[in-house]
Amino acid sequence: MGRKIKDYFTIGLKGMAMGAADTVPGVSGGTIAFISGIYEELITTIGNVDYALVTEWKNKGFAAFWEKLNGSFIVALLTGVLISVFTFMRLASYLLEHHPILIWSFFFGLVIASIWFVAKQITQWKIANFIGLILGAILAFYITTLPVGASNDSYMYLFMSGAIAVCAMILPGISGAFILVLLGAYETITKAVHDFDLKKVAVVGLGAITGLLLFSKVLKWLFQHYKNLTLAVLTGFIAGSLNKIWPWKHVLETKMFGDKEKVINEESVLPWNFNGESYLLYAGLLMLAGFLLIIILEKVAEEKPEGNAANPNV
Repeated sequence: MGRKIKDYFTIGLKGMAMGAADTVPGVSGGTIAFISGIYEELITTIGNVDYALVTEWKNKGFAAFWEKLNGSFIVALLTGVLISVFTFMRLASYLLEHHPILIWSFFFGLVIASIWFVAKQITQWKIANFIGLILGAILAFYITTLPVGASNDSYMYLFMSGAIAVCAMILPGISGAFILVLLGAYETITKAVHDFDLKKVAVVGLGAITGLLLFSKVLKWLFQHYKNLTLAVLTGFIAGSLNKIWPWKHVLETKMFGDKEKVINEESVLPWNFNGESYLLYAGLLMLAGFLLIIILEKVAEEKPEGNAANPNV
């Protein structure tokens, strides 16, 4: 039995959650996709995009092409992502500037719960899986310690930034927005979205589509042949990324980009070693709220499994 309208509405809401997560440098939309139960379908659907779809359209018509593409799923999810990006990005920028400890605390709790959620999907723990988890955590941690790159708004650079960042966006634990920060393209892209500079947005989008089509095929193959190892590495990615979203930071180095001073290097510190008000009570409550949100989402998903009946190719 195929999906109903309300199912696609739910997928759209999941897309909005993914988009909201991806606007925060340090939180991955891929993590949200995994938690909400659509990750493997998303990777498989994107990985199935190839020339065979064109042949399907020619030989069997648009309806067969749309079904093989899993087009309704893509449209519902992408609509949710775009709505969230164009609405939540401004709010995220404001919160990160004025209430960084509080927003990072919420996402820290969310990601802590995500580690447990992804790890429990592993059906068999072998030595290779433990090694993959450790290497994934080391790599993600190393990425979080890299200094921020200088701003660059050339179209070729924005295209490449979109292609690289989208690979991170669909990996649980690796934040596409944070990769954009490292590449020096985050501010340019957020400004383009804010000002509705559709030319720059389109260039980044084209780069993202290119990177997504290529990288999703790799992920699809990994899930088909090395699912437990892949999940272990993804668990490590999420754990290693916690350094980036730890709420209390000490600034080590700043640099002027145009007329604005930006933090390019910082380190995590304990709350009681943090200069100024640490908001410890509120931060703790928001961490708990983020953690419980994942637990609640998991329980809801268990009670109402969606399945992939609408797409026989998944």
